[in-house]
Amino acid sequence: MERKRIREPSRQDVAEIACTGSSNRCLNLASYNYLGFAASDPYCTPRVIDTIGQLGVSSTSPRILGGTTVAHTELEDLVAEYLGVESAITYGMGFATNSSTIPALVGKGCLILSDSLNHSSIVAGARQSGAKIKVFRHNDAKHLDALLRQSIADGQPRSHRPWKKVLVIVEGVYSMEGETCNLKEVVQVTKRHKAYIYLDEAHSIGALGPTGRGCCEHWGVDPRDIDIMMGTFTKSFGSCGGYIAGKKPVIDFLRRHSPAHLYACAMAPGCVKQVTAALQVVMGLDGTGRGPAKVQQLHDNANYVRARLLEMGLDALGSWDSPVMPIMTYSPAKMVALSREGLNRGMAMVIVGFPATPLLLTRSRICISAAHSRADLDWALGQLDELATMCNLRHGNTALKAHMEAALKDHCRRHFGEAAAAAATVAGLASGAFDPYAYRAGAGKKAAAAVVAAKGGKEVQEKDKDGRKHGQVASASGQQQQAAGSGPASPQAKRARKESGSGASANGHANGHANGHANGHANGHANGVAQQEHAAAVVVATANGNGNGEHAGPITAEVEVQMTTGKAGGGGKGAGKAAANGGGVKNGVKNGANGFHRSSGAVMNGGPDVKAFIRTEALVS
Repeated sequence: MERKRIREPSRQDVAEIACTGSSNRCLNLASYNYLGFAASDPYCTPRVIDTIGQLGVSSTSPRILGGTTVAHTELEDLVAEYLGVESAITYGMGFATNSSTIPALVGKGCLILSDSLNHSSIVAGARQSGAKIKVFRHNDAKHLDALLRQSIADGQPRSHRPWKKVLVIVEGVYSMEGETCNLKEVVQVTKRHKAYIYLDEAHSIGALGPTGRGCCEHWGVDPRDIDIMMGTFTKSFGSCGGYIAGKKPVIDFLRRHSPAHLYACAMAPGCVKQVTAALQVVMGLDGTGRGPAKVQQLHDNANYVRARLLEMGLDALGSWDSPVMPIMTYSPAKMVALSREGLNRGMAMVIVGFPATPLLLTRSRICISAAHSRADLDWALGQLDELATMCNLRHGNTALKAHMEAALKDHCRRHFGEAAAAAATVAGLASGAFDPYAYRAGAGKKAAAAVVAAKGGKEVQEKDKDGRKHGQVASASGQQQQAAGSGPASPQAKRARKESGSGASANGHANGHANGHANGHANGHANGVAQQEHAAAVVVATANGNGNGEHAGPITAEVEVQMTTGKAGGGGKGAGKAAANGGGVKNGVKNGANGFHRSSGAVMNGGPDVKAFIRTEALVS
């Protein structure tokens, strides 16, 4: 039998496709107009019109070929000021911001660790870079930590040489899940392994944080801890394009090496001015309080709708304060029915199915805006309640509701205090009986302070007790191992003992010792460690020899020995073994850098956490 070839659609087929000629007026729950700036605005719109009259509709050329205007430089300075970083660069397209920046920063010999649910623009940029890509489980900092540790210990494939750069890429708000990145834990992991971090804030800038400064403000993370901050202007600011922000050397490097900056047309002046004016409103530079009020209104609307959906028995994914809300349908047929019936009723929603999601994880996604009135939201929720019954969408997921209840309490604890966390319930938020902003204004402030003080005092007592206990055990073990050495303690060990003081306390001080033997890395012992960050000792080892024939000359590697729990003893059993004289690395690793690198990445026998990531290249040069 001859297989029939599927023909391409002809012009006649296309001509038969016609518009229905009818239109429905709908409540827009589909767009990313988070702060409502896409509509005509009394502050933004007149300035955009004036800018178009002065600079024209289009830039008509790339930034380096006459496409840069005063409006572009003004916007970049304002973005850097808003984010609290040194410099920023703008692009004409949000997708291209990711897909062109990542290949400019990393390449062959580099490692990218990407969240499993990262946006397709990140996936495209990572693939184009030529770097090795590894994927960690969504929002799982523990899996990221384990993957980083193993990857750094193994090194590059086949050669096992150290990675040139290690880049961790996450998003502030994941567009298909509505979840916020657990940025605080991710930053801790990347710092521990000395990796770079790339944060995509396309959906979180303007939408998260008390003043809309994004995921860093939401989690209380210092923006200077983020190496690359990416975002778009298409969501919260009612325009187009994107930006990269960070340290000035990094941004200057991108101006010379990023293809989207060098070869693509610059942002249109009118679009640039729209973002500038919207940012001025959000920052309060327009002389009014509309900006902060918009951000608070967005949070109020988003949390109210999420609480109501959970009370209806719907599986509404996402995090509190996030304006993105996927409603799980778990069936392609239900997904289509929900969308079409919603459209007939005057409600526009986005539906997402395979291949964007797994086949049985279909969903209808709604996006909340500060421009939605409470009457709009109540009407939409009423329609969704009826549609949930019609499409059988009440799955009775009590585990999800319990999880969201706990997440709400944690959210209120971080942003409004202990008193707000104690009073927070999903039912109270849905009914309007619980208002978290009342606690931010000062209500319950004394009660919250009392709870924090009582909790802190109890923790101090427990830490002091644990510190003394671990100190005695670690000190005894350290003395035994130091006695086994054949010489005096190393200068690094002496300096660690001198600087750390004599004894452990609840304040987290410890006596750091670089004692014992070096089996491919330096061992460390802490006398009474109470806090991780106060008990570090740094040892420098020199690798002499060529290892497996890959390194012909000597190579110097810096190893950071981090005391974690005060446990003594143990050491890595890697390929590069060397006995250290008298408690410290003296002769270095004699089997080469390859063995040294392999043995320095893991915790062995309950010993100290040894990290060895050798940055042979800066992020930019």
